[in-house]
Amino acid sequence: MIEALLGSLQREREHLVATLTGLSEYDVRRPMTPSGTNLLGLVKHVASVELGYLADSVGRPHGIELTWTEEQAFEGADMWATADETREWLLGVYRRSWAHCDAAVRELGLEAPATVAWWSPGDRETTVGHLVVRMVAETAHHAGHADLLREQIGRATDVRGALD
Repeated sequence: MIEALLGSLQREREHLVATLTGLSEYDVRRPMTPSGTNLLGLVKHVASVELGYLADSVGRPHGIELTWTEEQAFEGADMWATADETREWLLGVYRRSWAHCDAAVRELGLEAPATVAWWSPGDRETTVGHLVVRMVAETAHHAGHADLLREQIGRATDVRGALD
């Protein structure tokens, strides 16, 4: 079951990353919504959420500096890439999160307890398995957003078909 879930998560991760394929630096950073969300920002956001759920919430510190998640960061800072956050660096952060989180899930197992600090107090306690399922949904959700942003750029393509 672990490998099936992690396989689903990996397909969605690769789908999200594939939406950047063939696009210029301008296009991956281009704000496509009133909030400034861009394709590279979606990768940044999903990496942050994954590390929050499948590293921090399961007691497996990742050691990756995510300045956009610090208390002094402005709301929505994780939805777009700053000029000093290169595509290569953000994709590297995302790929390191994959390796770290997958290792944690395999080591702990799906039934292991997890505590999500930012959930309401009565709902914080959960399991690793629940968080993996959440991450599959979260990643697929944002990969769909990325498809739409890519279409707005005028570069619609079936990135999912290329991965199947």
